Amino acid sequence: MTMWVFGYGSLLWNPGFEVAETVRAVLRGYQRSFCMRSIHHRGTEDHPGLVLALDAADASCTGLALRVADEHEDATLAYLRERELVSSAYLERQVEVELDDGRTVTSVTYLVDREHVQYCGALPLEEQAQIIAGAHGGRGPNSEYLYNTAELLTEMGIEDAELQWLSARVRTLLA
Repeated sequence: MTMWVFGYGSLLWNPGFEVAETVRAVLRGYQRSFCMRSIHHRGTEDHPGLVLALDAADASCTGLALRVADEHEDATLAYLRERELVSSAYLERQVEVELDDGRTVTSVTYLVDREHVQYCGALPLEEQAQIIAGAHGGRGPNSEYLYNTAELLTEMGIEDAELQWLSARVRTLLA
């Protein structure tokens, strides 16, 4: 069976596994949001950063469906679980995504657990910018995560006004 992964944040620009096919895709019923505190990759327990998560909403999220290279499914799933479930703030789910070419595929993705202590939905944008500007974790500055994601979405022609505003504001804060 073909394995697909839906990427909406760092998986867009750093999947970390062998990708056989990449197709723009839409997931309905969720929005991309900086609603999860990062205590490992882009922050620390003492100074948490913020990372993107899929939060349930009356909205949709455009990202990428990444088809895993044949024979790499088990290794990819193990890798994703180690990367994404490091603090159990994400829930691994199988979701239906609509590909730009008309196909609908079942995809592995990671949704935020609203009951988890790291969930922080509905933070004002200015507070998000302040946190992102000052945080640094095991995978680097929180601002790098924001910039890479915002830039790739722009290259793909995906409008995300909040990420664009945050990117500009964080650049100003760090200047």
